Amino acid sequence: MKEAGNTRQLYVDGKPFLILGGELGNSSASSEAWMEQLWPRLVALNMNTVLAPVYWELLEAEEGQFDFSLVDMLVRGARRHGLKLVFLWFGVWKNSMSCYAPLWVKTNTERFPRMKDSQGKSLEILSCFSEDVLAADIRAFRALLSHIRSIDSTEHTVIMIQVENEIGMIPCARDMSETANRLYNGPVPDLLLEALGREPSSASWEACFGADDHTAELFMAWHYARFVDRLASAGKEEYPLPMYVNAALNRDGLAPGEYPSAGPLPHLFPVWKAGAPAIDFLSPDIYFPDYKRRVLAYRREGNPVFVPENQLGPFNGDHAFFTVGACDAIGYSPFSVESQENPGESFLARAYAVLRGLSPIILAHQGAGKTAGILLENLAERDECTLGSWKLFFRQDRDWLPPSEPVPVGQERAGCLVIALEDDTFLLAGKGILVTFACSDSAGGIAGIAEIDEMFPDGGLLTRGRRLNGDQNHQGRHVHLTSDGFSVQRVRLYRYS
Repeated sequence: MKEAGNTRQLYVDGKPFLILGGELGNSSASSEAWMEQLWPRLVALNMNTVLAPVYWELLEAEEGQFDFSLVDMLVRGARRHGLKLVFLWFGVWKNSMSCYAPLWVKTNTERFPRMKDSQGKSLEILSCFSEDVLAADIRAFRALLSHIRSIDSTEHTVIMIQVENEIGMIPCARDMSETANRLYNGPVPDLLLEALGREPSSASWEACFGADDHTAELFMAWHYARFVDRLASAGKEEYPLPMYVNAALNRDGLAPGEYPSAGPLPHLFPVWKAGAPAIDFLSPDIYFPDYKRRVLAYRREGNPVFVPENQLGPFNGDHAFFTVGACDAIGYSPFSVESQENPGESFLARAYAVLRGLSPIILAHQGAGKTAGILLENLAERDECTLGSWKLFFRQDRDWLPPSEPVPVGQERAGCLVIALEDDTFLLAGKGILVTFACSDSAGGIAGIAEIDEMFPDGGLLTRGRRLNGDQNHQGRHVHLTSDGFSVQRVRLYRYS
C-alpha cells in the first residue's frame, strides 16, 4: 500500500487498484464442483475481485498436516476468469465463535482453553489469552502465507488477507476465566494508556476506567488486538500481503456483550490501532440501512476505507459509488454475491461496469480533494458539496416526477460519484440524482451549464456519446442521472451576471 495525498491506495503489480468485489457465502469455497458453477456468475457481475474464505478445519484437519487443494482451486479458478482474490482466514474466530477450528483443537480444551462466562461455563470461543491457541493459529497461518507465496508471488492473484472474521465477545462483555481475571485485576499496559492519552499507571483496569462493561470491552479489545497483531506479524514474515480485520457493527443502544463486543468497532479504534500495528486497516461489515453513517465512521486518518461485506440488495451500486467518491476507498464488496439473481442484468453488474471503466480516472484523483460521493437514503434527503469554485446540490430525481407515480424496487435511494476534472469541469456517475450548481467563491455570479456530454468510460478513456440538452437537462437547469441505470456525464460550467 502507498500514500496518495491524504489517503492510501492498494497497489497490485505496481499500479493502484480499486477493488470491485464480492464476498462468497461462508460455505461456497469448500467445494470445487460448487465453485465451478459460480465462476460464470461472478464474471457476469463485472467484479474484479472475489473475497473467499480459507477454512482452518479443512486446511489442517490433522495437526501439522496441511491440505492446500482448496486454496489452489480458488487461485486457478480466479486466474482462469481474470479475477483477483482476497482470502478470508477463518481461523480461531468467525463471527465471534470458533466454529472453523479443527476438531483436534475443539476437543482438547485443556490444551486449547475456551472463554468462560460469569458462571464459569465454557463458551464456543477459544481463548485469546492462550499461548497454545495462538501458536496453533500462527502455525497454520504461516503455512497458508508460505504456500501463497510459493504459487503466486509472480502472478499476484491473491492481493490481500482478512485476518480472522468479525472478532467479538458474546454473550458476556469479557472472558471470566482465571487467566482473564488475573490480567483484568493487574495493571493496564502502558502502550494502551499512551494511546488513550493517559499517564502510565500500575492501577487495574477498573481503577483506570471504571467498574462497568465498557471497561470489560476495552480489556477484551486490547487482548484480541494483541493476539491478531502477533498472528498477522507472523504471516507477513512469510509473505507480506496487506492485511485487515473486519467488524460486526453493533446496534445502537445495546451494551457490551449484547452485541459482538471488543472487535474493531469505531469506538475502539485507538485500542486496535495501538494493539495491532501489523494490521493495515480496520473495516466495517454493514447490514444496517444507515449505510452512510456506518461507513463514514471508518474514514479516519491512516485508515483507508474498504467495505468487505455489505448486505446484498438493490442498493449495492449506489453504496459503491458513494464509498468510492466520499471515502477515497480502496474497494467495496457485497456479501453472498453469488446469490444475486440475474447477475448480468443486476444493478450491481451495471454499477461495476461503469466503475471498472472509470477506475483509472478515480485512482488518479484520489487523495487530492477532487472527488465527492453522494448517497440519498430516502426521497426527501438533500445533500451538497463544494469542489473548487463551485457548489453542487443533489436531490433524488424521483421527487421531480408526479407524487402519484410509484417508486420501483431498487430506486428508493440514489447515489453518485463526482470527480473534478478541471476547475469548471466535472464527471458525474451514478443513478437517480438531479444536480444543480452555484458559484462558491468570492468572484460571485450565477452558475450556468455550458455543456453536458454523455460519456462511455473504458479503462480510463472516455468516449463521448450524445450532447445532452433541452429535455435531457431541463433546458439547462440541471444534470440528470436517471433512475433506471448507472450513467456517466461530463458537465462544464460557466458563470454569468
